[in-house]
Amino acid sequence: MKAYLISLAAGVLVGLLYSVMDVKSPAPPTVALVGLLGMLGGEHMIPLVRTWLALGIH
Repeated sequence: MKAYLISLAAGVLVGLLYSVMDVKSPAPPTVALVGLLGMLGGEHMIPLVRTWLALGIH
C-alpha cells in the first residue's frame, strides 16, 4: 500500500510541475486511463465474488 501512495504522490507532484511549466503530459488520454482502471477492477471481481460466496456473503 505504501508503494501505491508514494507512486500517487510522485504522479501528482509531476503533474503539478507540468502544469506550472505549461507542458503537455506524455500520459495517455484520460479515456485510456479509465479503461485501464476498468480492466483492473474486472481482474479483481472474480476472486472477490468467490470469496464472498465462500463466506456466505450475499
